[in-house]
Amino acid sequence: MLRPSSGVLISVNGLGFPPQNLARVVVWEWLNEHGRWRPYTAAVCHHIENVLKEDARGSVVLGQVDPQLAPYIIDLQSMHQFRQDTGTMRPVRRNFYDPSSAPGKGIVWEWENDNNSWTPYDMDICITIQNAYEKQHPWLDLSSLGFCYLIYFNSMSQMNRQTQRKRRLRRRMDLAYPLTMGSIPKSQSWPVGTNSGQPCSCQQCLLVNSTRAASNAILASQRRKVYVGNSNGTLAVRQSNTFNGTALWSAGTMTTGGAAKTEQARSPSGTQVATFSRSQSAPTGTQLPGQNNLNRPGTQRVAILSTRASIPPGVPALPVKNLNGTGPVHPALAGMTGILMCAAGLPVCLTRAPKPILHPPPVNKGDIKPVPGINGICRKTKKKHLKKSKNPEDVVRRYIQKVKSPPDEDCTICMERLVASSGYEGLLSHRGAKPELVGKLGKCGHMYHLLCLVAMYNNGNKDGSLQCPTCKAIYGEKTGTQPPGKMEFHIIPHSLPGYTDSRTIRIVYDIPTGIQGPEHPNPGKKFTARGFPRHCYLPDNEKGRKVLKLLIVAWDRRLIFTIGTSSTTGEGDTVVWNEIHHKTEFGSNLTGHGYPDPNYLDNVLAELMAQGVSEANLKD
Repeated sequence: MLRPSSGVLISVNGLGFPPQNLARVVVWEWLNEHGRWRPYTAAVCHHIENVLKEDARGSVVLGQVDPQLAPYIIDLQSMHQFRQDTGTMRPVRRNFYDPSSAPGKGIVWEWENDNNSWTPYDMDICITIQNAYEKQHPWLDLSSLGFCYLIYFNSMSQMNRQTQRKRRLRRRMDLAYPLTMGSIPKSQSWPVGTNSGQPCSCQQCLLVNSTRAASNAILASQRRKVYVGNSNGTLAVRQSNTFNGTALWSAGTMTTGGAAKTEQARSPSGTQVATFSRSQSAPTGTQLPGQNNLNRPGTQRVAILSTRASIPPGVPALPVKNLNGTGPVHPALAGMTGILMCAAGLPVCLTRAPKPILHPPPVNKGDIKPVPGINGICRKTKKKHLKKSKNPEDVVRRYIQKVKSPPDEDCTICMERLVASSGYEGLLSHRGAKPELVGKLGKCGHMYHLLCLVAMYNNGNKDGSLQCPTCKAIYGEKTGTQPPGKMEFHIIPHSLPGYTDSRTIRIVYDIPTGIQGPEHPNPGKKFTARGFPRHCYLPDNEKGRKVLKLLIVAWDRRLIFTIGTSSTTGEGDTVVWNEIHHKTEFGSNLTGHGYPDPNYLDNVLAELMAQGVSEANLKD
């Protein structure tokens, strides 16, 4: 049976560009918040390639080829995608594949989401599925690619190995992705580096970004089998070769007198542990079934196998955070450290960390208090009241100054020279707005064609505000597309980790399902609201109360949530977070969404400021 390692993803010399005079299929991809590269459609990739040929340091307006991508612009110089209506920036990359693979043939594999619409697989998974399909294999296991799914071609279905849930999948023909020849400048192939920096410095994004570093470290260092044991039992840790040599580690059975049995050793406190010692003999272990069914490549699944003997005194405990979770960073680093310490002759004890503490202990209604300095305990938003339509040209003219003699440089919206006519000439017609008219934004001084700014405004929320596409400066009061709902906030008599001297502010967001309005992606269509009510936590101190006040402003401006596609489930037309990180884990920080996190309050203040919400709004 074909394994996922049989896919035909092309290695590009480790530098992100193909060898000289070798044809490759070009697929442009963007990085989501979970560290997964999601492909653009073939039509969008052709459009990006055409712009790239004209100006490798310019900008690409994605709405010119796909109306659903109207708010998005790609800056080829920094290799980032910018969303004009929210200010969100995401890295993009230019990836390469074999011309005979699925993207070269225009083949797309998709799965059916909960909204009865179709979501394409990541490109490497699509290629792997197509490879198995062409070889006429009846099924395919995706676990080594990091997903616990089985693909059945006879029934054209996908099954979750853990929940046994099945979904339909389909194979459809689309436009083939563009071809390229020769070498590509390195700056156009890898978006995040020393020059561009990380897209976000919060704990959640740092966890995602560090995942790749941890996996690469394991791949580089684990090249042989490691067996360790003791006089009474054996814990065999060995390398799996299910995915091109990727180090997926599994544990062998404990043997005693030739009879194999599995037991759990417990420390005096009852914690489950696995002890390692180099000095004992190391008989060959047997792989346990199911140990390679991992949720992500490079993660550790260390079985708790040893005798009932107590842990020797003086053995240090190396905690493995989130051992049973899907995040690969903590178990990968802890497991690798344990292996290296063991090889050096140092005793190691791996302990199983507790599960995430998502909620505080039960609170009596009488112990819930209002937040000092804030009026009320609840905020509600209703359907957007449509004001009299503001003429887009009048809105733009409010924030610009006319430039009589523009410099001979590019307008970064249409990529035409400022001394020439706007690229939107003929597409837009407004009274008194000549296509060659150039304006300078008042605060930041960046210059654009007036028609280009009007086109950008029309693609946004049309709320009377404008955001500079170059420096992201906001003009006017920016509002979002958050659907109607309720925000509650109060004090509970419990402390967050790292803030033992403070009580806790609990925020409860509740948004029901409903019908999308004219400002949403699909007006008139139903949207879902999963996981509500959502509980979030702040420390009850001066800075925590300031963050709460600003979050209330952001809520009133409809900036906390929006309607889009879930990056976790792929479901479309559902309520999702809108780039303002919240802490949803009360008593731990195993997922990166909890405490302690000493930088969180400063990070969220910066995120609020990027949405145009600052301390100046508290004086209004």
